[in-house]
Amino acid sequence: MPKGFLESMLSGEGAIVPHVQPMYRLSDNRLVAREYLAHHLDADGTAHPVGPILQDPALSLEDRLVLDLRFLEATFRALVRDGDASHLHFVNLEPVSLEAPGFWDSLPRWMEALPFDPGCVVMEFTESQGVHDLEALQGYANRLRGLGLRVAVDDLGAGVASLTHVARLAPDFIKADRSLVEQVHRRPYQAALLNALAHFASALRIGFIAEGIETLEELEAVMDAGVPWGQGYILGQPWPTRPRPIAGRPNTWTDPSATSGS
Repeated sequence: MPKGFLESMLSGEGAIVPHVQPMYRLSDNRLVAREYLAHHLDADGTAHPVGPILQDPALSLEDRLVLDLRFLEATFRALVRDGDASHLHFVNLEPVSLEAPGFWDSLPRWMEALPFDPGCVVMEFTESQGVHDLEALQGYANRLRGLGLRVAVDDLGAGVASLTHVARLAPDFIKADRSLVEQVHRRPYQAALLNALAHFASALRIGFIAEGIETLEELEAVMDAGVPWGQGYILGQPWPTRPRPIAGRPNTWTDPSATSGS
């Protein structure tokens, strides 16, 4: 990371450029969603991912909040400019922002400007930083849903509290962490766990996504495990502009309650 990179971001220099990464329904290769990932464009025109910085435990809550609100502002601007209702839009949200009045003051303005129903927007978060009270996190999730947004729990499988998050937050979507996907074709216990989670999600009518799929072998194993949706480099890398549709993959999405078991 270039010297002074964090200071540059915090001072508002450069630009936050949301990158998008596609998600596909694996049964028919249909584009169902895009995730918006924060990148910072420095003075040299180089884009740097912001995610690893936001997850750095050494970063203060105050700085994390400043960066996350800048990213959210840029993301909702991109949604107004390029977004549509043909698929879902997953937006990463740091839990520290949920406790910030500035976030709740800005959110209605961001939503009002959307050119499509806010139900197409999925706020994706974990409790890894910021809010540690699951009861409080549940209240924030309900508040987001009350505004018409959807909620996703990220990094399922990355920590012992993950299943507690699902039980308490009752999300619309859950995302299996890369740690459950990596080398899954060689690790039967991981495959069995993904299959169990797929059945769990189907029973509760929750959308289930495996993220971090990087090889054909992993993709085939994830599909064999019954995971309905997938995301990863083998399916599409993050891109700074709206990705063009891939031939043969229609830009329509189906509600997870109807597809999570397919």
